[in-house]
Amino acid sequence: MKIAATAFLMLLSVVALANQKNRYPPPGKLIDIGGYRLHLNCTGNKGPAVVLIAGSGDFSFDWSLVQPGIAQFARVCSYDRAGTGWSDPGPTPRSMRQEAFELHTALKSAHIKAPYVLVGHSLGGLVARVYAEQYPKEVAGVVLVDSTHEDTTLMLQGKLVRMRELARPDPVPSVQTMKTSPPVTATKEDLDQFESNLKSFGAPKIGAPFDKLPASVQEIRLWFLSQPPRARGGNSFLAEELREMYQARARTPCQLGNLPLVVLLTKPGYGKPPPGIDADEWKRVNEEKRQQKIEFTKLSRNSKLVVAEKSGHHVHLDEPQVVIDAVHEVVEAARHRRILNVKQIS
Repeated sequence: MKIAATAFLMLLSVVALANQKNRYPPPGKLIDIGGYRLHLNCTGNKGPAVVLIAGSGDFSFDWSLVQPGIAQFARVCSYDRAGTGWSDPGPTPRSMRQEAFELHTALKSAHIKAPYVLVGHSLGGLVARVYAEQYPKEVAGVVLVDSTHEDTTLMLQGKLVRMRELARPDPVPSVQTMKTSPPVTATKEDLDQFESNLKSFGAPKIGAPFDKLPASVQEIRLWFLSQPPRARGGNSFLAEELREMYQARARTPCQLGNLPLVVLLTKPGYGKPPPGIDADEWKRVNEEKRQQKIEFTKLSRNSKLVVAEKSGHHVHLDEPQVVIDAVHEVVEAARHRRILNVKQIS
């Protein structure tokens, strides 16, 4: 009976994915990377290729305000990480190391020639750095778009927590395949929880800054946000990976060497403290975060800081031209092997 129920849930997942692909066909290609496929959407022609790595919870189409502009001067690829958007669920556990491997495999399988300029937003900035560490010969330059820092403090269960300090003694798992650790289909309990969340919080809505996306893209975003999970999340090793990155950077501060690097920082501002958090503590944590992001420039001897004065966290939605200009400068520096112009872009 249990086997039959599991098979039925798997069938529902396959049917749901087929329906969403029929309703909104993927703009790019589904690239097989070992028994599962990643959605990779590439436009433009000239190298080096630019790879857009979205933050947690975001999709390939969330780059739609910047990808056309970048395509005017370079080959540019956005993608959906495994289990999101049009991409199939992938092996577990999900880790930044796993994501870097999957992106590497997808680019190679799609015959996108290295080296690449990696553009990472938020958590995607960490993935870009993991990629550069794992595949240094494949990276021509980096743009960090309000990237998460390895020593970051986040809100967790109503408390401010320095994430790396939650790391368990266990090592980060090695890269997995569909044979060694395939995804587990979402259970009835997972689907029930999804339905319960919909009843409690209501249907997904488009709020700022995603309301800046074209109406057709907003419609697709709402569709994906309204779909039930196709696989179980599994254990997270984020704290352990942040600890590893923190220790590695302490040993080698200038991890990117002479690669051109532009660090995009948002306007100063802390907002209202969350419930239960003292205003002074909230200010201190946010000032620390800002200083951490400024110090990203020390990752390379060929770097510059750009402040997006009119942007919140999603600079590529609030000020897409700032991101396009930053990418263009890194691409040109990589092409001609030159030092970045230290004058800020604004």
